[in-house]
Amino acid sequence: MKRVLAIIILAGAALAALPFLFADKPPRPYQGWVEADTLFIGAESAGRLTQVNIAEGATIAAGAPLFRLDSSSEEAAVAAARAALARSQAELDLAHAAQKRPEEIDVLRASEREATARLDLAEQDLDRTRVLVERGTATRANLDTATATEAANRAALDNVRSQIILAALPARDETLRQTEESVAAAKADLASAQAALARRSVSAPAAGSIETLYYRNGEVVPAGRPIVALLPPENVRIRFFVPETEIARLSLGQPVRVTCDACRPSDAKVSFIARNAEYTPPEIYSLEERAKLVYRIEAIPTDPKVLRPGQPVDVLPGPRL
Repeated sequence: MKRVLAIIILAGAALAALPFLFADKPPRPYQGWVEADTLFIGAESAGRLTQVNIAEGATIAAGAPLFRLDSSSEEAAVAAARAALARSQAELDLAHAAQKRPEEIDVLRASEREATARLDLAEQDLDRTRVLVERGTATRANLDTATATEAANRAALDNVRSQIILAALPARDETLRQTEESVAAAKADLASAQAALARRSVSAPAAGSIETLYYRNGEVVPAGRPIVALLPPENVRIRFFVPETEIARLSLGQPVRVTCDACRPSDAKVSFIARNAEYTPPEIYSLEERAKLVYRIEAIPTDPKVLRPGQPVDVLPGPRL
């Protein structure tokens, strides 16, 4: 009797435990870490650091000044380019202006008045000589002389008037084009010098935190070497791996829960799912070997400030979208 009672009790306990045995187990978190794409900012050319405007750990806005290199040579190049542009512009203005100065044109106009007076006198003398020749009191030679004198004075007046017209004209078209090209070249040289000067001062390309300063004020920086390591918050992401048997549980845009040691839980969204496995088993995809296949997943945190690059995290997937 006692044996039957014991069997009944054990059977009842087994029946009571069945719901717990077949209940869904809580999902296992995936292991990963915090990844960050740091921006390494430096200068295009070598130089000595003359000004550093930031400190490690500081948070800066986009466009904030970071550092400045010695720019004495670049400033001199800008000054020389400005002077060359001013000279070319003056040459262009001179080419557009009259070829003679106003004072020189005044002298030519005085010569014009003198030539006009001489021509008037020569014309009067020619008229008198014609009358005297008709009367027989002057010879034919006198008429020829008066005619030649009048023609010479008329030619002199035409010459002076032509000089006045020429003096008021600008330079030739070829000369104008040459000076205009010189001005354009001088402007391009100035723009190039100003761009080189601007590159000696570097500003933040994005908002973020200053992670590392590799050089200090007064040190000489080689060309191409980073001076500042800047971490924009949008460049922080979660990287974790999911087994091949569970990859179907995740999709792009799906929310996940991120937890770590000594930090409050935060949310993220799946932004990347690798198409290829990180590890390929030998030849036969048995059930045991399939478990070795893992796929890289990346998620963008909603609050990246609570996470630190390199920090290990646990990721729990949320409901699929």
